[in-house]
Amino acid sequence: MTARALSGLSHCSPSAKPCVPKTFPGFQGFVCVCNATYCDTVANYNPVPRDQFVVYTSSNASDRLRQQVFSTSKQSNVTDFGAVLSVNISLRFQSVLGFGGAFTDAATINIRNLSTGAQELLLKSYYSQDGIEYTIGRIPMASCDFSTHEYSYDDHSGDLGLLNFSLAKEDLVFKIPVIKSAMGLSSRTVKLFGSPWSAPGWMKTDGHMNGKGQLIGQPGGKYFKTWAQYFVRFVQEYAKQNVSLWGLTVQNEPMDGLIGNFSFQAMYYSASMERDFVKLDLGPALEAAGFQDLKLMMMDDQSFKLPSWPQTILGDKDSEKYLSGIAVHWYLDRYTPVGLKLSETHSLFPNHFMLYSEACYGAAFSDGRVDFGSWSRGEGYSQSIINVMNHWVTGWVDWNLVLNLQGGPNWVHGHADSPIIVDAAQDIFYKQPMYYHLGHFSKFIVPGSVRVGLSVNNKGVDIKNLHSIAFSLPDGSTTVVILNTADIPLPVSLHDPAVGYINAQIPARAIQTYLWKP
Repeated sequence: MTARALSGLSHCSPSAKPCVPKTFPGFQGFVCVCNATYCDTVANYNPVPRDQFVVYTSSNASDRLRQQVFSTSKQSNVTDFGAVLSVNISLRFQSVLGFGGAFTDAATINIRNLSTGAQELLLKSYYSQDGIEYTIGRIPMASCDFSTHEYSYDDHSGDLGLLNFSLAKEDLVFKIPVIKSAMGLSSRTVKLFGSPWSAPGWMKTDGHMNGKGQLIGQPGGKYFKTWAQYFVRFVQEYAKQNVSLWGLTVQNEPMDGLIGNFSFQAMYYSASMERDFVKLDLGPALEAAGFQDLKLMMMDDQSFKLPSWPQTILGDKDSEKYLSGIAVHWYLDRYTPVGLKLSETHSLFPNHFMLYSEACYGAAFSDGRVDFGSWSRGEGYSQSIINVMNHWVTGWVDWNLVLNLQGGPNWVHGHADSPIIVDAAQDIFYKQPMYYHLGHFSKFIVPGSVRVGLSVNNKGVDIKNLHSIAFSLPDGSTTVVILNTADIPLPVSLHDPAVGYINAQIPARAIQTYLWKP
């Protein structure tokens, strides 16, 4: 190996507060502990210095978004072992919408269970300049599995006029106050979108919010008309609370409602039913209410449905005109050639963005417990983001922002993991490796960034261990994220004709974000 480690003068920001690590018996890795008076922070990277570059590193062994600054070089020092990554900013692909997580009942209840000081530091960790600066938030419309009980916004049977529609305690006491606090801490615009899990039971064929069922009748019928107005009322009532929505998805995982005895809230659509609901009911209702600028997203389900589901819906001009994007879930990506499906979908519908709208560990098809300090789960997040965004996806939204020590609350006991775990009894919270992996993207790849060309020349390095992606930022800076899943450090040399070479070494089991400005 002839490549050497990062060379040149370096310094770390004195303003960043370090992680306070903690390990748990029986678990590998470590979390970072925060309380009402102390929490680690992320050093700011602006302005990017001329003739230098900034690198942030997180690793399985030690670092958590550690910032360093080094000088660029006129030549590469990778010879017989390593990787040369060449950036081509003239080769431009999709624009970035952003990154974020979901304001579920579970997340916001856990946040509100902390003291005022701990709440503020937790939300700063996600939304402020001291943290990873999320720019997207998903809001369940009424209850989902990560609630303490089932509820809708109108549980009065036969109320087709929605005369009894009202937001729930969970909205007014938990979700909306937390959302407003988060937005108040952010220097960036936070895009909020709503997603329904089920209509009220009285509107459905099975009479329940969970189980196997769909709306009564057919699109264009009275129940579909009422359900469309339910969306309108949701947007209006949130607006009355000074929370404006950027978008909506038509239905969370519409195929779930086809499964008999499905445990939590679900509602079935086929692709043709969703198409007809959009063009006959939902699209016209939103337009008539003045919400035609809301970003309406179809599917909101697994990637194996690409491109057939969009072909059915977006192939119809009367439904296509109401839709802005395609929402995708990550859970079954490992079982399908997801990159090929995403690229094919983009080639068919280049004017409709694709957004990954839900992901988590601990759901079906994975280990359901909270895995304290799991680096591999963080790696899984980063691998997904790099892979899907290299195939035209515009952003990536995690599931629950926060869960408790058991991975809940969840009314059907379908516990999961989360980037931040709260121990309310001790008034502390733990930042998992997943949090830092997400931060390597969300803090630096700001909305409006554009993915650019990046070619990789491996010299003796197993390609499956090195994952990378490049973006041009709105201020003219370039950023590259590199993930090393190997158990050894890997020499890398980034080449940008405008600046020369960035000679570096990414540690074993580590992720790095590089920033420089021509």
